[in-house]
Amino acid sequence: MRELEYPFDAEWIVKKKKSIKRQLLENAESSFLDKKIAILGGSTTNDIKNILELFLLNQGIRPSFYESEYNQYYEDGMFPNPQLEAFAPDVIYIHTSNRNISEYPAVTDSREEAEAKAKRLVSRFEGLWNHLFEVYHCAIIQNNFEAPYFRLMGNKDASDYRGRVNFIHRLNQAFYDFAENYGNFYIHDIAYEATMYGLEKWADPYYWHMYKYAMCVPAIPETCFQLANIMKSIWGKNKKVLNLDLDNTLWGGVIGDDGAENIEIGQETSMGQVYSEFQEYVKLQKSIGVLLTTNSKNNEDTAKAGFERPDSVLKLEDFTTFTANWNPKSENLKQTATNLTLLPESFVFVDDNPAEREIIRMECKGVAIPEMDAPEHYVHILDRSGFFEVTNLSEDDLKRNEMYQQNAKRQQEEASYANYGEYLTGLSMQGTIRAFEPIYMSRIAQLTNKSNQFNLTTRRYTQAQIEEAATDPLKITLYGKLEDKFGDNGVVSVVIGKKEQHKLHIDLWLMSCRVLKRDMELAMMDELVERCKEQGITQIFGYYYPTAKNGMVKDFYGVLGFVKIAEDEDQNTVWEFDIEEFYEKKNHYITVNGQ
Repeated sequence: MRELEYPFDAEWIVKKKKSIKRQLLENAESSFLDKKIAILGGSTTNDIKNILELFLLNQGIRPSFYESEYNQYYEDGMFPNPQLEAFAPDVIYIHTSNRNISEYPAVTDSREEAEAKAKRLVSRFEGLWNHLFEVYHCAIIQNNFEAPYFRLMGNKDASDYRGRVNFIHRLNQAFYDFAENYGNFYIHDIAYEATMYGLEKWADPYYWHMYKYAMCVPAIPETCFQLANIMKSIWGKNKKVLNLDLDNTLWGGVIGDDGAENIEIGQETSMGQVYSEFQEYVKLQKSIGVLLTTNSKNNEDTAKAGFERPDSVLKLEDFTTFTANWNPKSENLKQTATNLTLLPESFVFVDDNPAEREIIRMECKGVAIPEMDAPEHYVHILDRSGFFEVTNLSEDDLKRNEMYQQNAKRQQEEASYANYGEYLTGLSMQGTIRAFEPIYMSRIAQLTNKSNQFNLTTRRYTQAQIEEAATDPLKITLYGKLEDKFGDNGVVSVVIGKKEQHKLHIDLWLMSCRVLKRDMELAMMDELVERCKEQGITQIFGYYYPTAKNGMVKDFYGVLGFVKIAEDEDQNTVWEFDIEEFYEKKNHYITVNGQ
């Protein structure tokens, strides 16, 4: 729903929340991802729950909620709570604010006394977080503290250890230190949100004293939107690609008419500086794993000349794919998605032309299309939209652009071979397939939430659940890494199976589409059979649950030699594989674990 995309009318959302929810449920174009969210509040949370639901529904996530009583966040989380335990949340959101700080330093306190007050509060929260991890094994989202509504010492409040501003900075840093050490713990940065919104309006005391809201009611959609961004990132709903127009988007002017020497970029004019700043921002996206692609109506050589200017921040090598032609941009975007083995819904289309945006909106469902207005606002619009919200930044994320560029080289090499088997042999592929290891837990959890096409059951796991599966004696877990002469693809495949006497039931089997048709799935099957034989398992049962995105693996088990034994009216299928004593390995091209 466009009305829930940034920038939005917050007051309209508060007023129309019931009718918006009805429309979202009625007009859903695909099935929802169901998630359970516990809100433990230090203030009133009812409207936060209702409006958060809207933004999550708009992201394809259907939430159900547990909501604590007013200011019972600590008691509900820390002490036995059969209702919350039965609810079994996927994420716990602790909605606290500086209104929940019960003890600030006094101006008569010594430094040691002020430090003791900070440690007591931090220790209280850390005890709560650790207890929640131990009992509920789910993700935790914790607000930091926004700046105080007043400064007793004026500007000195920030630098003096007795100042409330100073105290809150130190508390927040302790929260950040905890987050660095726990992969399933996330900070909701209301301190930044309050600053962006305007602290004086955000912290209007009227709303606290009248309704016990920690922020003004008109700001609730702002905080819910950012909170929803964290959640959709945890559950693999981030975008992956920026699909960029060129003329009047990455530079000022029309390069085909003005020539590369006359487009506005660089430090010579104020507008040139604006476009350079936007290019700098785009290039920073690449550093967190966002793929940069172009989609321009231009002659290719003419378009490329814009990036050959010495003052262009972006260079041709920054783009994973480069498309400049006279085809409809909707066709270009779909073709780029195919080339990258991604779905169009992974894309953000950035174009200054509203007509082009509307065509993409009609022809490419699921693509994010921000409303770009004045170039001075481009950075703000993209940044506030949260398309690429970072919750975990893995080594694979940092190397994603390099991996896709290596894939392009593989495709070029494939075209030079007449025989596909010779091409696979020529890749000199080396695979590592092992039980889950601590170093890869974050990446494995990330894959379970991001992989949609080559995913037999599309089950989603948190990092805590992955860690639990790794130590469960009734589970067989495997991750697969693949590298070849062009580079390392990282962890690309995951299997989780549950043992039941002499049977193994596959709960999850997925693979990154960037390694399709390279026999990695066969290598995973071979290793799975070996693990089963070692543990006396004679039968493997596979399950396929169809979604709008995973049709490509409908017959996957049949290809591996499984026999279909059941199918229901929704086309959910069950497959059986009997392990023979002399199992013949299926992988012939990948050297696995050095053998």
